[in-house]
Amino acid sequence: MAGSAYFWLTVLLFSNVPGGEMFQSTLMLDMAKILLDMYCFPENLVGMKEAIGQANQSGEILHVTDPQTFATVLSAGVQGALNDPRLWVSYEPGASFSEPVDLPTPSPEMIVALVQHSIQFEILENNVGYLRIDHVIEEDIIKMVGPTLVDTVWKYILNTDALVLDLRYSGSGQVSGIPFVISYFCDADPEIHIDSIYDRPSNSTKDIWTLPSLLGERYSRDKDLLVLISKNTQGVAEDVAYILKHLNRGLLVGERTAGGSLNIQKFRIGSSDFFITVPLSRSISPITGQSWEVNGVFPCVLVNAENALEKATSILAVRKSMPNVIQTVIEMLDNYYSFVDRVPALIRQVSKVAYSAVISEQDLAAKLNSELQATCEDPRLMIKIRSEPPVTIKHNPTVDLPDNATFLQHLVDSVFQVKILPGNIGYLRFDEFPDDSVLVKLTPYILKGVWEPIEDTDHLIIDLRYNIGGSSAAVPVLLSHFQDQTPPVRFFTVYNRLTNATIEFSTLPNLKGNSYGSKKGVYVLTSHHTATSAEELAYLMQSLSRATVIGEITSGSLLHSGSFQIENTNLVITIPFINFLDNNGEYWLGGGVVPDAIVLAEEALDKTKEIIMFHAEVFGLVEDTGKLLNVHYAIPEVAAKISSVLNSKRSEGLYRPVVDYESLASQLTSDLKETSGDHRLHVFYSDTEPNVPDEHAGKIPSPEELSYIINALFKIEVLPNNIGYLRFDMMANAEIIKVIGPQLLDQVWNKLVNTDTLIIDMRYNTGGYSTAVPILCSYFFDPEPARHLYTVFDRSSLTSSEIWTMPKVLGQRYASHKDIYILTSHITGSAAEAFTRAMKDLNRATVIGEPTIGGALSVGTYRIENSNLYVSIPNQVVLSAVTGRVWSLSGAEPHVTVQGNEAMNVALCIIELRSKIPWIVRTAGKLVADNYAFAETGAGVAEKMAEIVSKGKYSIINSEVELAQKLSEDLQKLSGDKHLKVAHIPENSKDHIPGVVPMPIPPPEMFEDLIEFSFQTKVFENTVGYLRFDMFGDIELITQVSDLMVEHVWNKIANTTALIVDLRYNIGGPTSSIPALCSYFFDDGNPVLLDTIYSRPTDTTSELWTIPLVAGERYGSERELILLTSNVTSGAAEEFVFVMKRLGRALVVGEVTSGGCHPPQTYHVADTNLYLNIPTVRSSSLEGASWEGAGIAPNVEVSAGTALEKAKEIMRSHLHGLS
Repeated sequence: MAGSAYFWLTVLLFSNVPGGEMFQSTLMLDMAKILLDMYCFPENLVGMKEAIGQANQSGEILHVTDPQTFATVLSAGVQGALNDPRLWVSYEPGASFSEPVDLPTPSPEMIVALVQHSIQFEILENNVGYLRIDHVIEEDIIKMVGPTLVDTVWKYILNTDALVLDLRYSGSGQVSGIPFVISYFCDADPEIHIDSIYDRPSNSTKDIWTLPSLLGERYSRDKDLLVLISKNTQGVAEDVAYILKHLNRGLLVGERTAGGSLNIQKFRIGSSDFFITVPLSRSISPITGQSWEVNGVFPCVLVNAENALEKATSILAVRKSMPNVIQTVIEMLDNYYSFVDRVPALIRQVSKVAYSAVISEQDLAAKLNSELQATCEDPRLMIKIRSEPPVTIKHNPTVDLPDNATFLQHLVDSVFQVKILPGNIGYLRFDEFPDDSVLVKLTPYILKGVWEPIEDTDHLIIDLRYNIGGSSAAVPVLLSHFQDQTPPVRFFTVYNRLTNATIEFSTLPNLKGNSYGSKKGVYVLTSHHTATSAEELAYLMQSLSRATVIGEITSGSLLHSGSFQIENTNLVITIPFINFLDNNGEYWLGGGVVPDAIVLAEEALDKTKEIIMFHAEVFGLVEDTGKLLNVHYAIPEVAAKISSVLNSKRSEGLYRPVVDYESLASQLTSDLKETSGDHRLHVFYSDTEPNVPDEHAGKIPSPEELSYIINALFKIEVLPNNIGYLRFDMMANAEIIKVIGPQLLDQVWNKLVNTDTLIIDMRYNTGGYSTAVPILCSYFFDPEPARHLYTVFDRSSLTSSEIWTMPKVLGQRYASHKDIYILTSHITGSAAEAFTRAMKDLNRATVIGEPTIGGALSVGTYRIENSNLYVSIPNQVVLSAVTGRVWSLSGAEPHVTVQGNEAMNVALCIIELRSKIPWIVRTAGKLVADNYAFAETGAGVAEKMAEIVSKGKYSIINSEVELAQKLSEDLQKLSGDKHLKVAHIPENSKDHIPGVVPMPIPPPEMFEDLIEFSFQTKVFENTVGYLRFDMFGDIELITQVSDLMVEHVWNKIANTTALIVDLRYNIGGPTSSIPALCSYFFDDGNPVLLDTIYSRPTDTTSELWTIPLVAGERYGSERELILLTSNVTSGAAEEFVFVMKRLGRALVVGEVTSGGCHPPQTYHVADTNLYLNIPTVRSSSLEGASWEGAGIAPNVEVSAGTALEKAKEIMRSHLHGLS
C-alpha cells in the first residue's frame, strides 16, 4: 500500500531524538523483516524495506537515549501507520526467548481439568439452557472427550426450549474447535462455508466449513440461541460469535468484543532486547467479506456485560410469550374490532410478526402496531406498554332524583349557566352531560329555565371548555334543536360491535320546545378538557356545518374503544368497538376535535365575539363575489353556475368555518376553482389596494434605451446546420413594437430570417400584451390568404374580435415551407400561450415541452364590497379559429411532451430526423423494390413512396417511432401485404432483432425437455395418431436432435393406422425443415417435387424435393393424413399445408389459414434504429397459385374449435369403410 513508506517515515520522525550507539538502523530493518514474513496483512507493507533503506542512507534516523521510550515510539508509529493496535514493540532486557515447541499430548487428568474449567452449564427458569465456554477446545481434545461431553452436558442442553451461549469470559481457544461449536447450531445439509483463515508464515488460506456429522444431535434451528459477549471476549470466541451473528443463527447480547486475533505471537527483533508482538493470521468471513479483528464484534443488543444474562433471559421470556400475545390479539380483534371486514387481513398481518426480530416488549408492541396500522390505518387501534395501572373512567351511578320541583329547578340552575350578551347573543355553559334518566326528569325545567331565555337570540355561544362529557344520550336532542324540523337531517350512524347493532340518528320528531333553526349562528367553545360526549357534540356541530368551533383541540377521550391487558405481560391493547360515521360518510377515527379558530381557551370567548361580527359581513361578501363574476367573468354560463353554487353554500352554512378575511379568501378561491375548473380565478386579502397593470403601451423608449431593451429581452443564435434560435421572455405592446421595429429587424430578425429552421423558445415567457401576437404570427405565414388566428370575446364590452395575420409586415417573412419549433414550459402563459396555440392550431409549428400554464389574455382585479378582499377574474376568452371552441383552461398541450429543460435537445433531435426523412423513405422504398418477393409490386411501392414524401406527407414526424408506424401503414396500404413493415428497435434492444441476431441454441442438456414441451402426441381410438406442434424449427437444430425427436415423438405415432397433424396454433418459423417433414409422408425411392421457390434478392428459382434419408421409419404415402388449420396457422405451417394439399397427400380440415409469408428478411436502414421486415421469398408452383397473403382454403371448412372432432369423425368413417 502507498502508506507503507509513509509508515516508516512516521516511525523515523517519531525517533528524531538524540541518542547513543545502541539503537542502530539494523534494528528497524530486522523489525521490517519480521513484519514482512509474519504480519497477516502483507499487502499493507509493500515498499517498506526500500523506504527504510533510503531513510537510513539519508541519515534521518537520530537515536534516542532511553530504550523504553524508543519502544513506545516504535509502537505508536507501527500502530498508527498500519491502523492495527495489536502490533506492539516492547523492550525486555534479559528476557529469555525460546521458539514455540509442540506440547506433548495432555494426560486424561489434564484434559478433564481443562474441560471442567472451560465449560459450565445449567438449566435456567422456563427451560432455558445456559452454556458457558471460557476456552474453545481444539479438535483433538474434542474427539477424546466428545462422548463424555455429549453424555454429561449436551444431552441436557438438547431438551431445553432456548439456549444462552455465554462467551463473555472466553479469551482463548483453538481454530480447529470453531467448526464443532458452529455445526451444533446448523443443519447437517448443506455444509456451510463459515470462515477462511489466512496464515502468513505458511502464506496459505484454510477454508472452514460446518461438519456433516457430529456426536449427538444438533440444536434445532427452530430454537432461539442468544450469545453473550463482552469486551473480554477475544480471539477464537470472537470468531464464533461473528459467524453465528452473520448466519442469523444467534442474537448477540452484551458489549463490543476486544477485537483480538486468532493467532498472535511475540518475536525478538534481531539479537536485541526488543520484541514485537505480531498477529500471524486473519479471519476473512465468506458471508460478509470482512473481518471482526481489530474492530471487534458488535452486539445486536447493547448492554453492560454484567447485565447481559438478565437481558437475554428477558428477551427469551418475551419471545416465549409471543404465541400467547399474538393469539390474544387475534382473538380480541375477532371479538371486538368494529371494522369487521378488516379483521381477516389484520389477523394475517399480525401472524407474520417474526419471533426472531423481537428483543423486548416495547419492540413487540412497535412491530405489532406497525403491522396493524399498515393494514387498517386506524389510529384508535394500538398496543402499548402499561406504565401504570389502567385508569378506569367511572360514570356516575344512576341517580333517582326526587320529584320535588324546587329541587329540580335548583339543580338545573346550578348545572347550566345562561346569559344574554350585548347584541342579542345567547351564552350557554354546562360542564357535564346527564344520563338518560336524569335528562328525562330535568327536560321541562331545562326548557323553561335554559332554552326559553336563549331561543330568540340572534346568535348562540355554547361553552364546552369545561365539559368533561358523560352520556351521549343528550347529543341527538341538542343537535335536533339546531335544525329545522323538516326535512329531517341525518346526524350520524353508530355501529356497535359488542351488540352487533347499527343505529342511525336523525332529527327527533315531536321535539319538546322550540327549535333554534338551522340559519342562526352557533359557536362552540372548546378546550383540551372537553371530552367524550362534549367532543361528539362539537365534532357533529362542525361536520354538519351547523357551528363554528373556537378554542383548543379537545382531549380525544372518546368512549368508542376498550383497553385490555394481555395476560402475563405489560402489554395493553386498545380496540375500537364502535364506529362513528358522520353525515358526510366519513368515519371519525378518534383524535381531538380541531377548532375552526385555534386560540387559547381563555381567549375563546373574546375571539368568538370578533368572529360573530365578521360573520355578519360574510353574507354580503359571498353575494358580491357572485355578482362580480356575473358581470366580468369571460364565460357567462360558468359565471352563473359559480354564483349559484356560492349562494347555495352560504345558505347551507358551509362558510361557518371561515373566521377571518384570509380564511374566507382561501375558501372562496377553492370554491371558484372547483366549480369552474379555472385555476385563474383567485380571491385574496390585501391591506392596500393592489396595483392594476396599465393596459396602455406606456412610455415609448428613447433611441438610447432601445439597444439595452433589445439585448435584455431577446436572445438569438444561429446554431450548426443553419438552425435559428430566438428566445424572448415577454410579449411587448404592439405600439412599442412598431416604434422599435427597425432596430428589431436589424439586431434580431435579419439575423434569423435566412436560417433553414427556427426554434422559438417560450419556456420563460409568462406573457404580456396580446396585441403583439398577430404581428409575430404574420412573419410565419404568406401575405395571402390572410389567416384567422383566433377570436377574442371580451365580457366587459360584450364584443368579439377576430385576430388575423397582417397583409404587410416590416422586413422579410419567414418562408412558410420552413419548419418552426416552439419550446414551452409550465410557466409559459397569457399572450405567449395565445401565440403558441395559434401556431399549433394552424399547423405552422411543432410545440415541444410542457403543457403551458393556462393563463388569460386579460385579468381584471375587483374589490369585493368595501372590504380588503379582491377577486381576480379573467374577462376575456379565446376561441379557436379552427374549432370555434374556447381554448382549454388547462394550457396548450405540446405535440411532444417532455420536461422543459429537455425541450431544446429534443427539438434538435427532431430537426435532425426530419432532415433525414426523405432519404430514409427513399431508402426504404429501394429496399422493397430490390428485395420484395413480388418484384412488380415492390417497384410500384417504391415509386409511390417517393411521391408521397415529395408531397410533404412526412413533414410532421417527431420521432423514429412515429416514422416506423407511418412507414408501416403506407407500405402495407400500397402493397396490400401486412407482413411488409418497419420496426423501431432501440439501441439497448439490438441483441434481439429477429432475422439479424441469431436465435440462441439451447444447451444439449435442455433438448429432451424442450422436445417434450414442444410436441404433443396421442393415440385415439382405432389407433389414430395425433401430433401437435406450434412452431417449425431450423433444419440444423432438428438434425442435431433427430434421434431424440424420433425416440420421444415420432416412435409414439409411427405405427398408427392414420394420423392427424394439428397446425391450428402453429405460427410458422424457418421453412428449411419442410422437405424433411414432407419426406416422412412419401415413399422411399420416389423423389417428389414439393414446391418451386422464387427468391427476389438473388432473382433465382429453386426446387424443393423430398429427401432420400430420414431419421426413423417413414409414414409412407398410403396411410391417411389429415391436417388441422385455423386463421392462426401461418408462414412455414402454411407452406407445409400448401404442399401436402396440392400434392393430394393430405386432407385439410378447419379454417382458411392466415395468409402469411415465408420467413421475412430484416434490413437495417443505416444511421437509424429502423428495421424493415420484407418477405423476400414466395412459392412459385407450376399452377401459378400462391398462398402468400391469401391463405389456404381447407378441403373441409369448419370452425377451428370443432376441427379435431370433425377429423376424428372422418377417420372413423373411412376406417369403418375399409373394414
